[in-house]
Amino acid sequence: MTEPLSKVDSAVQGLSSSPPKDKGHRRQSSSAAGVMNVNDLEKEGVELRLAVETQKTGWWVTESVLDAKINSSPMSIDEPAILKLHLTKPPVKKIDLRFPLGMEVTARNLKGVTIKDAMDAIYKAYKKRADDELDNPYLAGFEWDKEESWTRLVVHLQKQPASSGGGGGGKKKKGKKDEE
Repeated sequence: MTEPLSKVDSAVQGLSSSPPKDKGHRRQSSSAAGVMNVNDLEKEGVELRLAVETQKTGWWVTESVLDAKINSSPMSIDEPAILKLHLTKPPVKKIDLRFPLGMEVTARNLKGVTIKDAMDAIYKAYKKRADDELDNPYLAGFEWDKEESWTRLVVHLQKQPASSGGGGGGKKKKGKKDEE
């Protein structure tokens, strides 16, 4: 036991004197190419366009009317392919959704916010509300108003689901009868 102690301990042996190199933020690789930050779009002056499917009636249904309410799951949609579409063009990582009475929710997806992401955010905010608590339970669509806020979409709600083949066609037929 006359030997002097040395630094042979395995915990000390592999360490270097310089700190490890910073490899940057890890999330960059999970972000899809072409997906922008909505704040960067505002700085660059790039305008958002909404997906046409978001302007359909009753939870974005194209042909048929679905009696889905904002307090029901988006998985009840007849056309699940619509859910995979990007909410905006160009796609953004997150966007705020503002309701008429001032409540705001945020839809997020690093690969671009989809219609499903927006519907999930809305559903999460309203899922505990009973049907009779909601004045306007059906989604009518979104509106982007750059004058009000570049980084926010306004959510429009309605009392009844719109019916396909609505009253507009009837008025046109009536107008043609009047002309004859």
